[in-house]
Amino acid sequence: MTLTVWGRKTSSNVQALMWCIGELELNYQRHEIGHIHGGNDTPEFLDMNPNGTVPVLRDGDGLALWETGAILRYLAARYATDSFWPADPTDRAEVDKWAEWAKINITLGFTGPVFWRVVRTPPSKRDPQAIAGALAKLERFLAIAEMQLTRHPFLAGDALTLADIQFGHVLYRYFDIDIARPPLPALERYYRALTQRPAFAEHVMVSYEPLRVTD
Repeated sequence: MTLTVWGRKTSSNVQALMWCIGELELNYQRHEIGHIHGGNDTPEFLDMNPNGTVPVLRDGDGLALWETGAILRYLAARYATDSFWPADPTDRAEVDKWAEWAKINITLGFTGPVFWRVVRTPPSKRDPQAIAGALAKLERFLAIAEMQLTRHPFLAGDALTLADIQFGHVLYRYFDIDIARPPLPALERYYRALTQRPAFAEHVMVSYEPLRVTD
């Protein structure tokens, strides 16, 4: 069975999905859709996802799925090992707890408030005070991750899980863009370990230069 993915490789949500697909070693075809590629406002695409957003996934001839978190949980439930997405409800909730925490506090706290203001806003229109405030808020949550990563090699324990996909996929941009970062040695070790994973390197460490806005 082959997965079909609609979504541009520069989308952080698509990167999370593709990293997960790579870790699970699943066959896929991906279509460049969205941003400069267009295609997400056609009747055919909107029939799959009326929101017009990426990613969209279809597993074989199955239904088209949208919303990154839902897609990730579907793939994990269908194809992942127990260490990645536990069958036991209590163990699974522990992973899901950190996955939701990462999505709400890290991904949403970084992508719009920081990344868009630094990379996708012309230098003349950037608001340094707003960026500093967003970073201060983000850093409070990164300190929680730092504490967790001093106890475990991965966010939810001793093995890579869905929580790491939701958390780790924004770290390439976080460590690469021109911002001030506090010393977080456990987080830095964790990130360096992620960069050694082939699926992370292929699908997450993708140039975001096409997204950069200049004056």
